[in-house]
Amino acid sequence: MKWITLVSTVCTLAVIVVLAKAEPKSKSCNEVRLAYSSKGFNLNDVPNQGVNGAHLKVCPQGFSCCTLSSSLQSTFTQRHRHFDQFFRELLENSERSLHDMFARTYGLMYVNNAELFRHFFQDLKRYYVSGGGAVSLDAVLADFWASLLERIFRLMNVQYEFPDAYMECVVRHTDQLKPFGDVPRKLRLQLTRAFVAARTFTRGLSVMQEVVGKVSTVSASPGCVRAAMKMLYCPYCSGQVALKPCQNYCLNVLRGCLANQADLDSEWNNFLDAMLSLAERLGGPFNFESVMEPIDVKISDAIMNMQENSMQVSQKVFHGCGQPKLAASFRSRRSLKEGGGAFTGRFRPYTPDAWPTTAAGTSLDRLVTDVKKKLKHAKKFWSTLPERVCAGEQVAPGDECWNGTAKSRYESVVMGNGLANQVSNPDVEVDITKPDTVIRRQIAVLKEMTSWLKAAHSGNDISFDTGEVTPAPPLIPAEDRDIYFSTPSPINPRVVKVVHKESGSESGGALARGSATLALGGLALALLLPHWR
Repeated sequence: MKWITLVSTVCTLAVIVVLAKAEPKSKSCNEVRLAYSSKGFNLNDVPNQGVNGAHLKVCPQGFSCCTLSSSLQSTFTQRHRHFDQFFRELLENSERSLHDMFARTYGLMYVNNAELFRHFFQDLKRYYVSGGGAVSLDAVLADFWASLLERIFRLMNVQYEFPDAYMECVVRHTDQLKPFGDVPRKLRLQLTRAFVAARTFTRGLSVMQEVVGKVSTVSASPGCVRAAMKMLYCPYCSGQVALKPCQNYCLNVLRGCLANQADLDSEWNNFLDAMLSLAERLGGPFNFESVMEPIDVKISDAIMNMQENSMQVSQKVFHGCGQPKLAASFRSRRSLKEGGGAFTGRFRPYTPDAWPTTAAGTSLDRLVTDVKKKLKHAKKFWSTLPERVCAGEQVAPGDECWNGTAKSRYESVVMGNGLANQVSNPDVEVDITKPDTVIRRQIAVLKEMTSWLKAAHSGNDISFDTGEVTPAPPLIPAEDRDIYFSTPSPINPRVVKVVHKESGSESGGALARGSATLALGGLALALLLPHWR
């Protein structure tokens, strides 16, 4: 009977007896599926045919109806995939919308300058994937507006020659000129907060499922294995195969076996609180969807503002940077018109019905509402595992139960949760001087991720690689200097430094998945499958 001491993550205490009676060489899992279904669990967690049991730590590694699935882990793996897919496709749709509408509104003038907008969106995508450690969003925006200013200013004044040094002077005084009105400042604030919230929240979902995966690989201690076998199978020796453990006896065994896991609870709950708090921002003032969908309208408004104030802008530039020289041969108004002309016409954005649908097939509000429910259900998950396992049909009340030695009432005091409370556990030998290193590492990971989430809640970006903080843009800009600057400053070429870094998943390094091993923690997770479907 030793080989049935424990089962892998999808098998439960309720079906161990069925596993014990099954023909070892059988390839069918029908009996296990029937027993699993009778307990109200999801049949998707048991295969129809036996699978390779190489992942099992205690049970034989041959034929097995036990899989490595964890419903809690898969729940947040799915949510991470949905959010990430939604954000990426929203960026693609925003770029496509801008291209279609600008080509229709501005015609050849846009087509001749389309690479400016294409590079802008490429940088936004890189920032979403890799963050401030690879791309400076401030630098991206500054470069975009400066390049747009240069091109439009030349188009507004085609009769003049503008050497590079002259245009450097123009760009250097963009803050005083305000050619695009207040759009650049507002868009910088909105994009920064929306991107930081989206990136960090998605990263939090990834870390969450990685932590669950890591914890589920923690092996049961020898003391736990002995205690579990004594609780579950010693009644068999006296022929009492239907006798179930006393509830308090079961609690002491599970709290001893899951002592290290229970120590996750405090930092786990702090992490979930931070995730829920950021979810509120993501669905409200930091809404990624509400910023990216109308970005084409906002950029067009900026262009229109410069067009309507072209004379004032040009006069201020000529006063500050000097009167430019007439071009040797400049185009007439007619040739200018034939060549595409200046930006004309008001921008007409997509109607809501015409906005492309993401593959996620949903809105950000729906995604946020769904994930908030799952996050709330996950609160106190680790500390309540023993209570959830030692309940219902898994245990028996009163005197009609197995107390570890006989069919009688269990008299010992029930231990508290956590490693420190197991020093006097009467049923499980627990060495409280040796905390599990895997779980301690996950506690540190949760603590670090919580700090990132709190920073994102304030609009501050923290590089996942370096830990460097990029403060959020101020709500109110500093006082603007007068445009009528005196002696022109020395001309220095404008250089925007953007550190290129290969994009890719954030999940790696210390958080990479390890090889799966049997854990009583995984067994307890499996018992809660119905709660996560």
